[in-house]
Amino acid sequence: MKWRWAASCWPTSNAVQPASREGQAPFYEPGLDDLLAKHTAAGNLRFTCSYAEAADFADVHVLAVGTPALPGSGGYDLAQLHAAVRRLAPGLNDGALIIGKSTVPVGASEALRTVLHRYSRPGADVRLVWSPEFLRGSCAVEGTLRPDRIVLGVAAGDTTSQAVFRAVHAQILDTGCPLLVTDPPTAELAKGAANAFLATKISFINAMAELCEAAGADVHQLVAVLGHDDRIGRRGMSPGLGFGGGCLPKDLHGFIARAEELGLGRAVSILREADAINLRRRERLVYLARELCGGGLSGRRIGVWSASFKPGTDDIRDSPALAVADALHRAAAEVTVHDPMAVGNARTAFPHLHYTGDPTDAATGAELLLHLTEWPEYREIDPAELHRRIATPTVIDGRGTLAVERWRSAGWTYRALGSP
Repeated sequence: MKWRWAASCWPTSNAVQPASREGQAPFYEPGLDDLLAKHTAAGNLRFTCSYAEAADFADVHVLAVGTPALPGSGGYDLAQLHAAVRRLAPGLNDGALIIGKSTVPVGASEALRTVLHRYSRPGADVRLVWSPEFLRGSCAVEGTLRPDRIVLGVAAGDTTSQAVFRAVHAQILDTGCPLLVTDPPTAELAKGAANAFLATKISFINAMAELCEAAGADVHQLVAVLGHDDRIGRRGMSPGLGFGGGCLPKDLHGFIARAEELGLGRAVSILREADAINLRRRERLVYLARELCGGGLSGRRIGVWSASFKPGTDDIRDSPALAVADALHRAAAEVTVHDPMAVGNARTAFPHLHYTGDPTDAATGAELLLHLTEWPEYREIDPAELHRRIATPTVIDGRGTLAVERWRSAGWTYRALGSP
């Protein structure tokens, strides 16, 4: 059986061309370029912008189309997804299977199934199942090859689709990866529910950070205490500036929007508060920066580490770090931003900020240094050496990952969200 991983670039082909021509992705993801180069050179992977060619080539199609937020509502915009199915359907071979991977609101696959059957060839046996991806930026290759679970949402009694799906994923399933077979609505809910829980867990500990700051307690010590309870767990409970990116905030808003459409707005009120807590962390960091600058930000020189929403990626979508940097700029501060990978994207989106390719340059002559994304490179910088370059040795550790005693012993005033 032939298998094609279909990553639609609807409505343009801009993302396909660089990968097709050079074996490189148009974004940074560790390990991805090596895989692209290896398999394009071997002829095992090729790219096309033709739906007809893709439909004729394969019996299995993986649909990984973006579902951006609808402006104003927070819901999912499924236009690209519907367009991809509509254009793929007429050329599908009899017996073809579409595996949906996109993050969608519950009920979306049933509507897509209607589109698929409306535009497919008369009498063609074509099927659609849903298998949400749970990938995380900066470790997506590992998450694809060695996932912690695979979810398959399939109609009751559809053993044919199950068999094809298992055959496609046989190499991964043979390693012991669990396959959880559900009905389609449960599979659609799985990704949004997972991200909603993660967002709530992060916002919970950041709410505790607010209490710690007011009470003189240390949220990082509190995390250590809570993490020993196996019902709670330490993983994912990282106090600091909060979450951002292209998935977690969007999926949180989309999950809330769909619940409200179903008349269950009260059931997700906790998620609205999780979102509010998350945004408050950015305001709190700006407030703390103003406090450490003597009550005013105008004309103050501030260095910012970094621009991406998390380490290991050049993704700046809803970056808490850039949101803080932009707020400081709007308060008339002079802001210089460094990032190991995302300076190019940041400069395009925020051209009014200053940028540098050297983290020490961001601190040189500054009156305040902000550590806002926990790239490992920043932990390796010698604070004693940096002390000689900064005008005022004061740092706000927005992620709580710098070695606090090392920085303080080097003469720095060290502050972290949720810590004394």
